[in-house]
Amino acid sequence: MFKKLILSVFAIFALAIMVRAQQRPNILIIVSDDHAYQSIGAYGSPYHGTPNIDKLASQGATYTNAFVTNSLCGPSRACLLTSKYSNINGFKDNFSRFDPSQPTFASYLTKAGYQTAWIGKWHLESLPQHFSYFKILPGQGYYYNPDFIDMHNDTARIPGYCTDVITNITLNWLKDRDTSKPFCLVVGEKATHRSWIPDTADFGAFDSVVFKQPTDLFDDYKNRYAGKVNNMNIANTMRLGYDLKMEADTGFGNDNYVRFTPSQQKYFDKYYDSVYTDFKPRHLTGKALTDWKYQRFMHDYYATALDLDRNVGRIVDFIDKNGLGKNTIVIYTSDQGLYLGEHGWFDKRYMYEESFKTPFIVRYPKLIKPNTRDSTMVMLLDVAPTFMQLAGLSVPKDMQGKSLIPVFKGDGKNFRNEVFYHYYEYPNEHNALPHFGIRTERYVLIRYYKPDQAWKDKLVNKGSLIIDTYNPKDYWELYDLKTDPNEVNNIYEANKNSSLVKGLKEDLNDLIKKYKQTDAAKILKDQPVN
Repeated sequence: MFKKLILSVFAIFALAIMVRAQQRPNILIIVSDDHAYQSIGAYGSPYHGTPNIDKLASQGATYTNAFVTNSLCGPSRACLLTSKYSNINGFKDNFSRFDPSQPTFASYLTKAGYQTAWIGKWHLESLPQHFSYFKILPGQGYYYNPDFIDMHNDTARIPGYCTDVITNITLNWLKDRDTSKPFCLVVGEKATHRSWIPDTADFGAFDSVVFKQPTDLFDDYKNRYAGKVNNMNIANTMRLGYDLKMEADTGFGNDNYVRFTPSQQKYFDKYYDSVYTDFKPRHLTGKALTDWKYQRFMHDYYATALDLDRNVGRIVDFIDKNGLGKNTIVIYTSDQGLYLGEHGWFDKRYMYEESFKTPFIVRYPKLIKPNTRDSTMVMLLDVAPTFMQLAGLSVPKDMQGKSLIPVFKGDGKNFRNEVFYHYYEYPNEHNALPHFGIRTERYVLIRYYKPDQAWKDKLVNKGSLIIDTYNPKDYWELYDLKTDPNEVNNIYEANKNSSLVKGLKEDLNDLIKKYKQTDAAKILKDQPVN
């Protein structure tokens, strides 16, 4: 009798654990690369390139003021994992290496009984730790027939188009997981990173579209030194070969070209040779050439996003068809935004809206009503604390973000009144100057600065770069988003002694202290600029 009682107690206890596990929500976050929010239908794009992402948005919430802490692929992912700014998690730039042994949301969730996985692009110069499973691209990875590193540190090439392959691995993991446990799954996409190579099925998908030029495609960068000296503009920096695949077998890059199967190469050559045949006899120059490059860039970029969108649909459909939709939070986001010709650019890095902001779409039926559109200021910094609270765990005190649960419930009115940003990488291919700053609902205040002497050593070590082309300097920029949403009119000089600037600088200093930005504090002290 006593033995039966003990067995019954154990059975009840085991059942209680299983019920609790089933009550805790599953977590799915899809993190694309360089996916500009302005290219997504839910954010206003008129080109019908993201039907599945738009459908997800209609089922949940679209956050129109979602920000990153550092608009660069690796640093943004490190922040997502740790809920700590780059100066704290140690991954400031693409010269860095992420320490995977430090606490992340994965370390806490795995310990709490979640099955955790990271599949796809990682790009943190290390191998994941704390995850139950991972299968990642080495470095940036390749669009065609990509290599993957598994948990045994073995590397193998998998045939197919990268976005499709990532989804296949993802669905297999979901099918084979331990269904008695909740899961936390991160799907890291390579798309839509440079150099924007579509799947063969999507070659030419947008060639009939004439994309509307941004009003500042031919920006003159008046009163904006950083804009003048950078090297990321479509007119002068975007390469006809590497970026736009003209003369593909030479200019496009041998490391990409040799990965094609004969069939893939046939499709690739047929399409891009026809584009080149049309382009070459035109002998375009000046603004006409810039406009042609802009259109080609957009055609390839949107076509690359098509397969990304299809695969978002494949993953979400699996969740729904397997009865997981009601108890799974689904997040679609990107590691940052991207300039699609705004300011004449095609990269990211800067604190201006198009790369500082990122898409952030969340479906969670338990808390979020369909077709919600929310302008609350949120950050990728907030993802890890949110996962902690969803799992019924306490948010660690050293996480610098805030749980988004109140925002999901519609209580985000005073969630955040300003955001802080810090971009470090210098030197870099694009000569984007290091800077930090504050953005409020209406104003953006940015401080550009000279990095410490270590940047010269990095520059020399890169070999191919010429020191004389790099001339960082200290100065401020100020923008009024209400009157100047495109951020082309730097009004700092006219307002530098105003109460507005004084107040913004006080708020900036408060955020510097809050986020333990000792390097930014030192710059303000040692390199004062009126």
